[in-house]
Order: sequence, then structure tokens, then C-alpha cells
Amino acid sequence: MIGDLDSMDYAENESRLQEVYRRLHALEHERRVVSSAEGLEALEREIRAETDRLASVLLERQVQANLDSAEQPAAEAELIAAWPGRLKSEGRERVRIRTVEGGEIELRVRYYRRRCDRRRGKRYRGVYAGLVLMGIHERCTPWLGAQVSAWSALLSSFAEVVQVLADHGLVLGVKTVRQLSYRYAERARAVQHSAGVAWAEGDTMRGRRVVISGDGGRVRLREPKRGPKTRKGRRRYRGAWREPKLFIVYVVDAQGKLAKCFAPVLDGTLRGPDAWLSLLRGYLQSLRLEQADQVLFVADGAHWIWNRVGTLVKALGLDRQRVHELIDFYHAVEHLGKVAALRQSWSAKERRRWVRQHRQLLLKGHVESVMEAVRALCRGRHTKAVTTERNYFIRHQQRMDYPTMKTLGLPLGSGAVESAIRRVVNLRLKGSCLFWYRENADKMLMLRSYYKAGRWNLLKKMANSHLSLLAT
Repeated sequence: MIGDLDSMDYAENESRLQEVYRRLHALEHERRVVSSAEGLEALEREIRAETDRLASVLLERQVQANLDSAEQPAAEAELIAAWPGRLKSEGRERVRIRTVEGGEIELRVRYYRRRCDRRRGKRYRGVYAGLVLMGIHERCTPWLGAQVSAWSALLSSFAEVVQVLADHGLVLGVKTVRQLSYRYAERARAVQHSAGVAWAEGDTMRGRRVVISGDGGRVRLREPKRGPKTRKGRRRYRGAWREPKLFIVYVVDAQGKLAKCFAPVLDGTLRGPDAWLSLLRGYLQSLRLEQADQVLFVADGAHWIWNRVGTLVKALGLDRQRVHELIDFYHAVEHLGKVAALRQSWSAKERRRWVRQHRQLLLKGHVESVMEAVRALCRGRHTKAVTTERNYFIRHQQRMDYPTMKTLGLPLGSGAVESAIRRVVNLRLKGSCLFWYRENADKMLMLRSYYKAGRWNLLKKMANSHLSLLAT
């Protein structure tokens, strides 16, 4: 019966293939008069439609041939053996898969499932093992899944993604686009947590000068509110501001400039500083940071960062002689400006002169002189505010060795992570009337971070791996 079914499917595929060839042959010999841009566009679209049909027919034939190969049952059996629980084959089922050309292909795939676990009251989904091995998730080819997720990360809304897809001949709804993108990030994160990140061979930290920086942004989350629903039956919610915490890891050359040979590592989370530290630690361990020549931690004065740097250095087993901690120079100067602004008896010119003078002292490493100058201003009704600024310099005195950083050719500021906050958070997750569920914001944060860091191919590799489903 299966053999007869295969023959029928092959004959149908061959018939469609010959029909596409006939249409292409007709287009090849047709001499259509084109005298306008509209006419040329129509001709181009017609040719594109026929080539897309050809691609779909050929793809269906190739994928089905692989599913029917002699080696396929053994590969599927190995995957099912590693799958949680005991699954059994229910035979072949017909599955329609969306392709990047905008069409669909129909495949016959073995379906594995396990029966309802009545003790837990749960019903587990089955799995198409052959599709999983090929990286086909959510009934989409890997290319389509990557394309939709990349546009979701790049564009400012899912509605824009739908419009761009429609312009390319792909008709998908907003809910479908959203689901594909979130599941894509979910699978990639699952592989990252279970198996780590498979870095490229050139991503080793041996002998390199590494800079690590962290910062926080602002996003509004959709948090449920207790109480009755609205008249339309909608659940009320609060739009609370929360801080997504990002980090960036990059390599600099001898002049302290970003090295082009190493794509930055960029990621973040909305689950608090401890989750941020755990995520950063996982990346640095997989990158073998202990092999770096110099390591610089640079950030503003946020307590949630500096309270955890020591723990991170100890956990990674780094050599303290090669680790440097630095307060962003421009944030330190900003605090000098706050001190000068409190002296209301000064003119604007006197304030600028005072800031400029002590900025030079700070740059030359005379932190104690700056502290004494600030302490001298602790009088009058603004004493408490000036004391707060003075304590800032006292607390971070050991992190203001700017001359040494200049000698070592290391950067003095954390502009890289501040730029990342703008590009990753502000231009995608932050906006008027834009609210996120926490888990969805985390997923979009990952997609956008990898895309902006130039590591999208690495994310694709993790999301398409069958390990992602085993991990979840």
C-alpha cells in the first residue's frame, strides 16, 4: 500500500514539474512588448511566480526523497531514543510545510507520539522526527523561519514584518509571525542553556584584549492587574517600567579601537541582575576568557554591576593582575557637572571652568585632588547633595585609573553598551503604547541582540538544532 502511495505521489509531483517546465518554456519563447515600468514589473512577477513554483516542486521531491531514504529510519530511531518519555510510531501522516517562496509543499512523514498520561492529566504532543532532523519547526522550512525572525528583529513592529513579507509574496498573519519569532528565540535559548554556544574557531580569547560592559534600559511590561474585567471582557493590566539589562563583550586592538576580526557578543535579560550575571558568566566561560591577555570591566556607577564583578572574576578563575575595573570617564565627568550645578552663586562660565579644570585632573589620575575639591564645596544648603557626589568618587576611587588604561590602550568609556541599549532596546522594545509580556520581551531581546551584533548565523544554528526540542 505504501509503495502504491509513493508511486502516486511521485507521478503527481512529476506531472506538476512538467507543467511548470511547460509554462517556463512558453515564457522563454514569448516575445512580449514592454513599454512601461508597470509592464516590466508584471512580467518580472510572472516569471518569478513560475520559478517559485519550480522551486517548490523540486524542494518537495528532494525532501521527500530524503525522508524515504534507507538511512532515515535509523536516524529517527536515534532521535526518538533520546526523546523524553517513550514514543511509538503511528505511521506516516501528510504534513504541509510553508516555504520561503510563499508556497507550500506536502510531505509524508512518520509521526511519533505517546498516549495520554492520566496520572498527570496532561496530553503530550507528538513529534515528526524526520522534520526535526532537517530543522523544520512550526511547519516552516529553516530558511523561512530564519527570514521571519530576522525581519521581526530588524523592523519596528510585527505589522511591518507582515507588510514586508506580503511584498515578497509571503502571506502570513501577525499572530503567525509573532509565534514563529518567539518560538525561534525559545529554541535558540534552550540550546544555549543545555549545550552552550558553539563558537566559531576564530572566536577564541587567547592573547586578546577583551572589554566587558553592562548597562540597563527601559521597557514597559504588561503586568496583570487584579480586579474585574472590562465591559468588553478584557483583563486589566499595568504598564510598569522595567529595566532590561544588557552586556557586550568585544575585543580591541593596540589603539583601543574595536577589532574587526571579532564580532561582539551582545545579549541581555529582563529577569534581574542575578540572571544577567548568570547569562554573562555562561558566555565568558564558553569563550574561555581566562586565556585573554587583558580584561577590562567598564560601566557607569550602577551598584548592580559592580557588586557582582568580583563574584564573576572569582567564578571564572581570572588572573587579578590582568583584570581591570573602570568607571566610565564620561559618567564621572557628568558627576562633576552635577557638583558645579549645585553652586548657584557661580556663573555659567565659572561652572564650565571648574568642570574643565577637574576633568583634566581626573584624566591625569589625580582623583584625590578631585575629591578634595568636591569636599571643599560641602557647605551651605546643598551639603547633602554634594556629599552624595563626593561619596561617588570615594566609592569608585580605585576604578578611576585612567592614565593606566590609556597606557594599556584600553577604552575609557562604556559607549559601546550605551549604543547597544539604543539600538537593541529603544528602537525596538520601547515605544509609545508598546507593552510586552516579560517572557516575550526576553525573546525579542535575544533576537535583536544577535542580529545587531552580527551573529545571526550563530543564532540560526542553535534554533535549527534538534537539541532545542530535547532541551525543552
